Amino acid sequence: MTANNARDDWWKQAVVYQIYPRSFKDVNGDGLGDIAGITEKMPYLKALGVDAIWLSPFYPSDLADGGYDVIDYRNVDPRLGTMDDFDEMAAAAREAGIKIIVDIVPNHTSNKHKLFQAALAAAPGSPERDRYIFREGRGEHGELPPNDWQAMFGGPAWERVPDGQWYLHIFTKEQPDVNWNNPDIHAEFAKTLRFWSDHGADGFRIDVAHGLAKDLDSVPLADMPADTVQDGLCHDGTSPLWDRPEVHDIYREWREIFNEYDPPRFAVGEAWVVPEHQHLYASTDELGQVFNFEFAKANWDVREMRAAIAEGLDAAAETGDSTTTWVMNNHDVPRSPSRYGLPQVTRTPYHQLAHDWLLRNGGTYEEDRELGARRARAAVLMEMGLPGSVYVYQGEELGLPEVADIPWDRLEDPTPFNSRRNFTDKGRDGCRVPLPWDSTDVPAVANWSPAPAAEHAFGTGASFGFSPATRPDGSHAADPHLPQPLWFKDYAADAEDRDAGSMLNLYRRVMSLRAGLLTATGDVSSFDWLELGDDVIAYRRPSTDDDGRAFVNVTNFGVDAIELPSGEPVLASVPLVDGLLPSDASVWLLQ
Repeated sequence: MTANNARDDWWKQAVVYQIYPRSFKDVNGDGLGDIAGITEKMPYLKALGVDAIWLSPFYPSDLADGGYDVIDYRNVDPRLGTMDDFDEMAAAAREAGIKIIVDIVPNHTSNKHKLFQAALAAAPGSPERDRYIFREGRGEHGELPPNDWQAMFGGPAWERVPDGQWYLHIFTKEQPDVNWNNPDIHAEFAKTLRFWSDHGADGFRIDVAHGLAKDLDSVPLADMPADTVQDGLCHDGTSPLWDRPEVHDIYREWREIFNEYDPPRFAVGEAWVVPEHQHLYASTDELGQVFNFEFAKANWDVREMRAAIAEGLDAAAETGDSTTTWVMNNHDVPRSPSRYGLPQVTRTPYHQLAHDWLLRNGGTYEEDRELGARRARAAVLMEMGLPGSVYVYQGEELGLPEVADIPWDRLEDPTPFNSRRNFTDKGRDGCRVPLPWDSTDVPAVANWSPAPAAEHAFGTGASFGFSPATRPDGSHAADPHLPQPLWFKDYAADAEDRDAGSMLNLYRRVMSLRAGLLTATGDVSSFDWLELGDDVIAYRRPSTDDDGRAFVNVTNFGVDAIELPSGEPVLASVPLVDGLLPSDASVWLLQ
């Protein structure tokens, strides 16, 4: 166990590795990653140096939204394994000194969940219906939805059932929103939190944490603005759907459950709220921590990155007992090497990556992978030196770019197939493609590839070690559930392991040094900005160096190389040139 993980407040300074289980490692050859695959790769995760793993949903699901449509919160999807497999994985993590964070999805269930099936079988106005958000429709016969809200993934936010009522689904129609005013919902999730805590979970990631509490009765539904669902950042707590004050009553209730365990369980909330509200969710009387997505939204721009750091530190200072989180990548945003390799448009977050429709209509795709990788290397040094927790998304440590040109008929994300964005946005699958582990396990060129050119070719058959060659019954393994481009060969973990200068080995060195120099939870009041020029981000923190030296990070966003302050360089994202820090590079110093 690392020195950090020996602490009860390990989560305050942890490096957390997000696993999207269906795309991590497939052991049984069905083309889906599984729980046993995570167990198999535990030595890899230990060698990487992570403190914890966060498992995106692995529950029984129809996969209408990547597993976030949960049919049974207290079980494992049989395609991914069994509860015994989970317990074996948890034991392997404990042996490796790695904590486990489980994803909880409390805003909605699957429409196949037993509670929703009971609601459909019951009459309007019944106790069963009250567990969800059912309303009467408009029009002479209730044939129109209660209002004109559009769901987050497109299409109406209301779905009609055979008896004529409509239910709310902020996301897909397969994800009906639950009613948190109903005590049965409180009891259901309290049971779930205890279940996974008893099975070895050390903490929880809370999906749509700002959306649970809703008020659909104070104002007639028909009078509510059509953009209410999309208008997620409400500053005054008056939105009927988002960031309502009542949501904090739920999390204070959950804190009582977390504190039943020794050490107490913690949670991190996915709360897309204005910075001045983050501290409410991150209070140790509630969840303990909240995601800070400013890095994930920022361009490779010194002003945007500086603002992202400042907002994160300010939010942490306001909570007092918590720390901020730093997130460059996750399962919902295009991968950072691609974001940073595209033309940087100030205050335009995420860089909507080019898609086939854009290319067909005269657009261009200008990703510079070499430049994007260079900036991603610098970004990880800048990020990992900051006080707080760092969340690393699987494949980030390999420097994987976005797979932006997956054929339309192979996509899984609901975004492309809903009316509002129909076939104009390929959604989030480009960052969810199964990982490449073995550069020698090269697929054949698929006959459905969109183009014969190597940069657009996809594989069939072998899977860069994601799946075994055969299934347990001796039949050929299925193709990965999302296709892998043939250029994944250059990013396979075994190839990067052998390359001393690879992104993988940079991440290993960063995490090792971070654990040795910056293990103790940092007080943000001990963080100091250093002014080294308009195109530079530099800061100083205390370190645990035996000689009492301070830790300094310098990141150069400018065009020209810069002189460094005094100190001993201990790690650089690229080699220094005559003692100077080149453009798009970062260095750690002790001084």
